[in-house]
Amino acid sequence: MRTRLTAKNNKMLAEDLPVHDWYRFVLSFPPHLVRRYLERFAITGDHLVLDPFAGTGTTLVECKKSGIPCIGIEAHPMSHFASRVKTDWRCEPAELVEAGELVYQKAWQQLDKEMICDVPDFFDTPRHNHLRTLPTEQMRLLLKNSISPLPLHKALVLRDNILEMPEPVAQYHKLAFAKALVQSASNLHFGPEVGVRKIKNDAAVLMPWLDNVKAIASDLAESKDYADIPSTMILGDSRSPQQEIEPASVDFVFTSPPYPNEKDYTRTTRLESVLLGCFSDMAGLRSHKKRLLRSNTRNVYKADDDDKHVLLHDEIQDIARRIERRRIELGKTSGFEKLYARVTRLYFGGMASHFEWLRTILRPGAILAYVVGDQASYLRIMIRTGRLLGEIAEALGYEVLDLDIFRTRMATATKEHLNEEVLLLRWNG
Repeated sequence: MRTRLTAKNNKMLAEDLPVHDWYRFVLSFPPHLVRRYLERFAITGDHLVLDPFAGTGTTLVECKKSGIPCIGIEAHPMSHFASRVKTDWRCEPAELVEAGELVYQKAWQQLDKEMICDVPDFFDTPRHNHLRTLPTEQMRLLLKNSISPLPLHKALVLRDNILEMPEPVAQYHKLAFAKALVQSASNLHFGPEVGVRKIKNDAAVLMPWLDNVKAIASDLAESKDYADIPSTMILGDSRSPQQEIEPASVDFVFTSPPYPNEKDYTRTTRLESVLLGCFSDMAGLRSHKKRLLRSNTRNVYKADDDDKHVLLHDEIQDIARRIERRRIELGKTSGFEKLYARVTRLYFGGMASHFEWLRTILRPGAILAYVVGDQASYLRIMIRTGRLLGEIAEALGYEVLDLDIFRTRMATATKEHLNEEVLLLRWNG
């Protein structure tokens, strides 16, 4: 059955900004969608919720706000860090602001000695001969021109002062730094892919960061009544996490895995990941990518074998063959294009592996909700993601309850309607 929801598409409601807005992906699903399903299935503080693709913590934050214990799994270190900080509400707001103002003053004084002002003068940007920068290996990881030299210098001065702060205060300062880095200091834009907009020679860094710190402190003060609601973040691969979750303990799953397309989430968050030390060279980046579900050609490796889990799924095999035939017909010969068929098989095979592992920790009768979207990124061959994942789950013993249409968008390339849906499953044990 397919049910069209009446919820607003993907817009963030003003009342949802506290905590959620500390740091989030542009295309994160909205908090009100989580609430809708928590209410629909009467999930309360007596239940345990899991988000196995936690991203920047939308499900977990919404659970804490509702007094519901929760666990998140995330393989991307920057996203894992963001989710962990956004669900830790134990810091004293006054302490956070006081420490932030100290960091601000120290960084401001250091820049002032260098005759650098945090308030940019776009009409007469001064030239500076001794600006700090990143090591060559780290600069190579960044999108070209993602941040200009002067804002980067300011950011590095601020970052190093933040790193002198003790925990747990420093973690909030770091997250506020990540947001200021992207939204104020950088030349990046998201629409929805990450790219470089018109390059600005200068940008404010310190003041936007301090404003973010104060916003976090304000939200912490409002959220203190829920600070003790249990929330755990696991840094791991959702196909088979290393850290054990108690068997038959999870009552409800709400998540949004990557879709089978060319979106590289490590690229979307590259600037803040590098400056906060999530990885510092190509080898480190590659190590983290190997823990991610294979959803794009930039994290496919020779030894990958998740495709073995869908060898007997005729439609997935047919889609992969059609993609490869279309590639040959169009004369597409790049290394990435040659991987389109393989990554399609690996994606669904990885999700099959995920569903198989998940059975060990689900309580009988557990409900699962997966926000997924149709895709046509691979040479315009349509992939009905939600329906295919439902078939994979059903073959593993899950019951498909529904496929709710969350929103519909028009694909620019194919002029076809692509559904973003919530696949609902039940594990009956």
